[in-house]
Amino acid sequence: MPGATGRREERPDRDLVEALRAELAAIEPTRACCRAAARAGLGDAAEGRARSAAVARLAVRLEDADASRFAWVTAADPCRMSWLRGRFLARGSLSLAEGHMHLELVVAPEDAAEFVDRVAAIGAPASWRIRRGRGVLTWKSIDGVLTLVRRMGASASVLELESRLVTRQLHGHLNRVLNAEEANLSRAVRASYRQSLAIAALAQTDSLSDLSVVDQRVARARIEAPEATLGELAEGLDMTRSRVQRALGRIERLARDDLSAVPSGGHASPPAGIGASPG
Repeated sequence: MPGATGRREERPDRDLVEALRAELAAIEPTRACCRAAARAGLGDAAEGRARSAAVARLAVRLEDADASRFAWVTAADPCRMSWLRGRFLARGSLSLAEGHMHLELVVAPEDAAEFVDRVAAIGAPASWRIRRGRGVLTWKSIDGVLTLVRRMGASASVLELESRLVTRQLHGHLNRVLNAEEANLSRAVRASYRQSLAIAALAQTDSLSDLSVVDQRVARARIEAPEATLGELAEGLDMTRSRVQRALGRIERLARDDLSAVPSGGHASPPAGIGASPG
């Protein structure tokens, strides 16, 4: 079914919504008061205007119920849930597009504000608005939608919804981790190449001897292991990571100050073992 929010729904999501509606439509209350509430919730769908075969079959099964017996104010909680279930089947929509949930119920415009107070009192807070002359109750919180649908009786569909949400959250987390790792790797490669070029520039101008003993050790370690991370260099040199990072920073600054010594028209080439510039 079309998403209430205008977002594009994937076919599996639409199938799940239809399965949820079928599960709710298969529920036939046994108590007379709940049957009356369910028929009242169906409204004109109980009079031959059902929008699906499943809802039409439910309306037929509830033909003996007297919808006029239902009154929200005096009804027990199970009867109220039966009314909400019938109203969702007849005049409700649920969208799952892009990992969001959006549930709507249509009521008479003059009843919308009052119904928001009513559903809040039973632990299902919603918002409301008038749209094209109709009152529309809206639930956008994932927890709120799942709680309401579960209370209406769609336990199996709620489990599938929760499973799908967990899977999407795990995929999203994994993608974020992979993207972060890729970004970190790209930064490390660029830094290593930049440091290697700086060392090459200093070597061309015989300036490596101007470095401290520590910085010379770090420079040699970088040339010998151009793909090593700062942590790996630090471990191999028996230094702290911050000390290695500071040494490489000093090398780059000295190389920038010494660039005028590089032959005109040429560029410092990476020492042996250093690859081509990353694209």
